[in-house]
Amino acid sequence: MTVAYFSGRRRRAAAALGAASAGLLVLSACDKPTPLATVTVGSDSVHSEASCYNDGDAIKESQIQACLNKKAEKTLTVSMDDKIRFGVDPEIAENGWTLFIGGQQAEQEPYKKTYRTIPASAFFSSQTGETANKAQVSIVETTGKKLTGIWHFELKKAS
Repeated sequence: MTVAYFSGRRRRAAAALGAASAGLLVLSACDKPTPLATVTVGSDSVHSEASCYNDGDAIKESQIQACLNKKAEKTLTVSMDDKIRFGVDPEIAENGWTLFIGGQQAEQEPYKKTYRTIPASAFFSSQTGETANKAQVSIVETTGKKLTGIWHFELKKAS
């Protein structure tokens, strides 16, 4: 009678192979992370995955307003004379992106570069001339007329 006998080295190799296979199975069930958007003021920086994203396809028209109205989870405190730097992953820049302030489109043409700088004062004045203490800024990825991703950030004016 023959008995299957594995040495310690073979058992460890088999266990490692099994663990690697199980890990690949678990990873295949995960969703691909959304591209990142980053906002930097001085040495402070926050980045976020999209609040609304449909794997690069257009967000449904019925969901756009609700997505634009979502509250930002990431906040930065800024002074009026600070420069705010916005950065996006290259795949966002390839399609183009615009800024929305308080859920309203602030620019007409999509920007096609991965990085830009805007003075903080541009985000705190309203159309009535009043200054606000905070502003929700959204980075919106576009492909033509369709919105494909929305990232939210809140800017708070330093006292």
